[in-house]
This record gives sequence, C-alpha cells and structure tokens, in this order.
Amino acid sequence: MTKILVLYYSSWGHVMKMAEAVAEGASGAGADVTIKRVAELVPKDVAEKSGYLLDQPYPEAEPGELAQYDAVIVGTPTRFGNMCAQMKNFWDQTGAHWASGALAGKVGSAFTSTGSQHGGQETTLTSTHSVLLHQGFVVVGLPYTFTGQTRLDEITGGSPYGATTISGGDGARWPSENELDGARFQGRHVAEIAAKLAA
Repeated sequence: MTKILVLYYSSWGHVMKMAEAVAEGASGAGADVTIKRVAELVPKDVAEKSGYLLDQPYPEAEPGELAQYDAVIVGTPTRFGNMCAQMKNFWDQTGAHWASGALAGKVGSAFTSTGSQHGGQETTLTSTHSVLLHQGFVVVGLPYTFTGQTRLDEITGGSPYGATTISGGDGARWPSENELDGARFQGRHVAEIAAKLAA
C-alpha cells in the first residue's frame, strides 16, 4: 500500500482543514495516509494573544521520517508569497536527505491558503515546488481535469500548481466546498500517481 504524508502548518486552522480534505482524497484512492504538522516557532504567549489554534490534533513530524513515505503533500499558508517560516525551518533540516538522495523519485505536491484572492497563492506553491525539486521529488499539481478551478460563479481558490483556499484578511472565511473538492482531488491524484510509480 502506498504511504503518503500530508505535512502541514496552520496558524488558525484553514490549512489544517485543507490537509484533512487532501488526506480524505488520498485515502479514498487506497493510500495509507498520515497527517502531521511541523513545529510552531512562535512563542506560546504571542501565539495565544494572536488567537492561534494551539490544540491541533495531529502530531509533529520529524524531518528524518520523510524517507518512510512514497509521497509528501505539503500544506503551508503564504508569507509574503512564500512558504511560512515554520515550514521552511522544517525543510531546512533535511540536508541529510538531500546529501543521500533519500527523497529522489518520491512524489511531492503542495497546497496553500492566502488572506486575499491575489495574495501569493501561485508563488507560494511554485516556491514550495522548488524545495521539493531540489530534493528530487516528482512534483504533481492540480490538473484542469479538476474542473472546479475554472468556475466563475463564485470566488474560489485553486490553480494548476495545487489546491488553495482564501481565508480573508481576518481569517473569517473558511475553505469552500469547491476548494475542499480541489484538495480531495489533489490527494487522490497524488495517491494514484504514487501507486503507479511504486508498482
């Protein structure tokens, strides 16, 4: 059975909700899916004052465990058009994997959340792809066979680079059903490709 890690960081829960949908899609395709988060770097008192969701139910991942999986699907909010510091800190600890080539040939994919419709979704995804490519991952996006990303009847996230959601500047907007469908589609798509590569 193909093993997939959905690896995410989420301050307020939006990316976590997308991660759960990604995992649902991958599980539905027959994969053995694990959801884990990266460590919080913000001091606890600052996080509490900022309203961070600090009781997330998923365990923290360790960089050393990445080689155990056939695919890694990375979920990160955008920070100035790039992955957040917490996620970058995690990947900055994977030098041993890079040196040994332990992740080469595995499937990598990414999804994100931004505060606004044009808040850096695609640059966050493509810069995350750059990290994955340096590690030798085979990068998979969200193809247009997910027709929900061509919708014009509502404001929605989604791009060929990966599933996305828009949280709003105050975080009040939660992933729409269309955005969650995109995340599920991406999870299933990654699982199917990983299974083919592992065959």
